[in-house]
Formats: sequence, structure tokens, C-alpha cells
Amino acid sequence: MSSLEKQFASTSISNSQKASSGTRYVPPHLRRATSGSNPSRPLQRNDQSNPSAPERNTRFDTEPAQYKVRDRSPSTFSNSSDKPNRRWTGNKDLSGRQGFHNGYHSDSQSYRTRDDGTGYWKGGKHIRGERNLRIEKELFGLPEDKDRQSTGINFDKYNDIPVEASGNDVPSSIDNFVDSGLDPLIISNIELARYITPTPVQKYSIPIVDAQRDLMACAQTGSGKTGGFLFPILSELFKTGPPAIDHGSRNLYRARKAFPSALILAPTRELASQIHDEARKFAYRSWVRPCVVYGGADIGSQLRTMDRGCDLLTATPGRLVDLIERGRVSLSKVRYLVLDEADRMLDMGFEPQIRRIVEQEDMPEVQDRQTLLFSATFPKDIQHLARDFLKDYIFLSVGRVGSTSENITQKVEYVEDEDKRSVLLDILHSMDQEGLTLIFVETKRMADALCDFLIYHNFPATSIHGDRSQREREYALETFRNGRTPILVATAVAARGLDIPNVTHVINFDLPTDIDDYVHRIGRTGRAGNVGISTAFFNRGNKGIVRELIGLLKDANQTIPSWLETIAREASYGSSYRGRGRGGRGGFGGNRDYRKFNNSNNNNYGNNQNNNSFNDWHPSPNYGGGFNGGYSNNNSNKSWF
Repeated sequence: MSSLEKQFASTSISNSQKASSGTRYVPPHLRRATSGSNPSRPLQRNDQSNPSAPERNTRFDTEPAQYKVRDRSPSTFSNSSDKPNRRWTGNKDLSGRQGFHNGYHSDSQSYRTRDDGTGYWKGGKHIRGERNLRIEKELFGLPEDKDRQSTGINFDKYNDIPVEASGNDVPSSIDNFVDSGLDPLIISNIELARYITPTPVQKYSIPIVDAQRDLMACAQTGSGKTGGFLFPILSELFKTGPPAIDHGSRNLYRARKAFPSALILAPTRELASQIHDEARKFAYRSWVRPCVVYGGADIGSQLRTMDRGCDLLTATPGRLVDLIERGRVSLSKVRYLVLDEADRMLDMGFEPQIRRIVEQEDMPEVQDRQTLLFSATFPKDIQHLARDFLKDYIFLSVGRVGSTSENITQKVEYVEDEDKRSVLLDILHSMDQEGLTLIFVETKRMADALCDFLIYHNFPATSIHGDRSQREREYALETFRNGRTPILVATAVAARGLDIPNVTHVINFDLPTDIDDYVHRIGRTGRAGNVGISTAFFNRGNKGIVRELIGLLKDANQTIPSWLETIAREASYGSSYRGRGRGGRGGFGGNRDYRKFNNSNNNNYGNNQNNNSFNDWHPSPNYGGGFNGGYSNNNSNKSWF
């Protein structure tokens, strides 16, 4: 016998005699279990002669018995063979909808038994999903939830806010949601959100969008701009259903491409996420699948979400361009294009990406889509953008655009830099415990340092800025919203667009160099008719905005300290000051329709025709509180995050 044969003498692998007599090879992990039993007989399920033997897994019954493996406990391992692999099957996707046809198929039957709050489109009809109390609590909260605020005690004063709508054949405004012509499902979701009366911007924007008109709307922060475009867009999608999509050969690559019907562009991931949350509320029980994509987050997770359906897409420009280049998004079926906080997107340098998305990809032409621009300010270069992107649009100006709400009590305190921390502690000690406090600083380093300082002095605080990861930023905002850390120290990343309910006090620890940033910072309080307080720490280092600050205080009927007027006189002494001019954005201000003041044919605007007469109109030197009211792109020394 060879040495190799001797090594295997104890096994049945090379011992043909033992193998022929019915013995079998016993794996090491089963040898103890089979000791004392008959080794010649295979282990059987529930073998009474060997109670210690594990149950045999019948999963591989087509194989010979000697290759069977031990059973895996269902509590530890899932038996994937018991479940159909629906990830790559051609007939159904993860949502149970056939063919990945952007999430729709007329023959889908899967939603009849679903209770996840989603509907579907079948046979030209919108089939609503069943109500789900768990999802309703997640989306709309409970009536007593402080972080699910709807309207405030001063909301009725909105009826006194002046509204100007200019353009051809402006539709009449509405007075309530019930008679607005909105789809009944939208009205039901609005009631779940406890919205009772439309805001001024909603009273006009809903009928304008319903009339299939393009819109450029200016409204003060917290005035309901998001609902102003979501309500009519979703209502129309509910009525008309998904677009017909030709997948050609219907290969997997084409089938996984998203074809949204509505596209919303936002400057920051926080604002995009906030719009998406609102879209989820008002798309509840419908066929519309809202989706959001932004930079700084896992793109794989976002792509998987899009694969389950992407009908209303909210995106930051940079991430959207990335997905277009990957071939995962097509804009060919976009019926509604929304640019929210458009002036901030240009400030942040997104104009090349925006123009690429709108003009160089497969988006329908301006005549074949509806375009809506929403923001709190629309300076001259934004109105130039409107000339290229909009057609025969209606200009809507609600209240004092580019100014502040009278619901906000503005206080300006003279504080030198070295005294700011002690003054801040005095203010926080004197405040009520109710409500949230938002503190703005100019640098990321100061945000963390001031947060640590407040925690050291027993004030629960958190901070948010661009160096934080997306998860850290979302967690900070969540703990701030629910009151676990009622003080948030932030840089400009949270200054605009974020709707954080129950913010009662905004403190500008560091004043910005741009008056519009000041407007949007303090606009985080006094939202939706609620009252709020704003405190600004001012010293001579901030004299660059003193004239404009005084103008805003006058417009909002606020008290102006005498020392502030003294500094304003010092700043303008020896100069013919007419405002900072602020580069290429001076001239038109934020709340006027420049078409009214142009000497050229107004019919050219909105039809992609060249027009070189923007400099023919000269604003009154008294407009805007005695200053030009312009704006600038001079942001080379400023970090937006």
C-alpha cells in the first residue's frame, strides 16, 4: 500500500470496499453527532434513533444524499430560494409594477392589496391607495406636534399684504382650496397637513399654473412658495397620469432610466430634501413617486430609489448633471420645470449647469413645458434668465419682496467683536425656554467654536456647516427641529429656503456682507404668519450694509437706533452714495417686472429672442429706500457653506 493510500485508509473516499458496503464519508462537524449511531444509514429528518442529529435540509433533494449539508436556522439565515428574486426579473420590479416602465404598466394588479399609501394608474384612471395611519403619522404628524407647524397666529394678516400680478390675461385668484379646482386627493392631503387657507402666493400661483402659464413669483420667505408650485403640479399629474414612454428594445439599461414628469432644481441639499419631504406629503396615496438626488450622499442608494419610480424629481444641479452623464435620467418627458431659490443658485455658480440642463440636454423646448421660477428676490440677471427660460410669463410680486416680514421684530445691538460671546449669553439667559434659536456665523470654524462655548455654559446646542457630513447635517437639523438641541449655530448653508418650524429667535452673531443674506437669515423666523425676533450684532466693521439695513428697518416699521443713523452718515460722508451697486446685479431691484420698464417690444421676452435694451431703464434714486437695490456676484471671499 502506498503512502498516499495509507493516509486515506481511515476514510471512505479511497476505500472502495467500505464504500460498497454502504458506509459514507462523515464531515468533521457531524462526526460527534453520528457517534454511536449506524454510520451506514444516512441521517433522516426527525430521525428518532438519533435525536441529536440536525434536520436534513430538503432544499437540495435533487443532489445525492452524501452531498447534503446541514440545515441553517431560519432565525439566522434567510432561505432565498423560497422567495422570487424580483430585483432583475423582467416582468416585475421592486414595486410590483411590470416592465420597469418608469414604474407604470396598465396591467399591474399588485396595488390592489397594498397598504403602503401608494396608488397607481390603470386604464386611464387614477386609482388611489388605501389610507395608512402609520404613514400619515410619519408624513403629517399629530395635531399637537410642535415640529409640524402649519400656520401661526398672525396668518390672517396675510390678507392685507399687497399682491401685484403683471402679464397678459392674468387668471383670477382663488380664496380657498376647496373651490380652487385642485384634484380632490390634493385637497385631502392639504387637510391632513392642517392647511386651512392658501397664502397670497398660493392664491395666485395655483390658478396661474392650472392655466398652463409660465410664472416668475417673488414672495417673502415663509410665505408658502413650496406649496405654491407643488399643489398645482401634483394636481395636474393626478388628472393626466404618467407619460407614454417608448423603451425601444426594452433592454435593462434603458428600462432603468428615469423619466420624471416634473423637475425641481434647488441650490442646496437641505432645501432639496425639504422640498422632497413636502412632495411626499402631497403625493400620498397617488401614482406619483417623488424622488430626491443631491451631492454629498451615497449615489447608489439614490439610484436604487429612482429604480422604484421617479415621477417628480427634486435635485441639485451638480448631482443631476452627474446622473444625466451616467445615462440614468432623461428629461425628455419633463412637463414642469421649477427653479426654486434661483438667485442663490446663480450666486453659488450653478448657472452653467442650469443652462446645460435646460438648453443642452433632451428637455422639451420652452414652448412644450411649463417653467416656474420661485424665490424671495429676483434681481436683474435672474430676470435675464427668465427671458431665456420662460414664455409669456406672469410676474407675481407678493408683499415687499427683498424686504422682511412685519411679523419679525428686528433688534440691532452695537457689540464689538470681543464682547459678542458675553452679550450672547445674556440674551440666551433672558429668553423663554419655548421655541428654537438660530445663530448665524460667517465661518465654519466659528460655528464649531461657538457651539462648544454654549455647551460649556450648559446651553444644549448643535452646529451645521459644509464640513459636516450629510448624515451629521441631517442629524443636527433633526435634533434642532424636535427641540432636543434648541440652539443651532449655522453658517450660510442653512440661511435660505429651509423651513424650520417654531424658530422664535434668529441671532446674527456675525452680520453678512450682503443685505439679501440678512433678509433670508432672519426669514427663518416669523414664517407662515408666526411671530419672531431677530437680533443683529453690529459694529463699524459692518458699515458696508448700514444704509441698506436702515432701509429694511424702515420698510418693516422697525425702530432704528440713533447710533445706527450716525454710522450711516459717517459711511456716506464725502461720497455720493447710492447703494453699493453690487456689481452686475444693480438696477432693477427684486420686485419689479422689468418688462414694464423696457423700451423694446415686450413680446420678445420669453420667446428666446435677443433683447439688448436692459440698460435703457434707469431706476429712481429714491426707489428701495434711497439706494439702488441691486445685487452682486462678488462672492469671492465668501463661503456659502
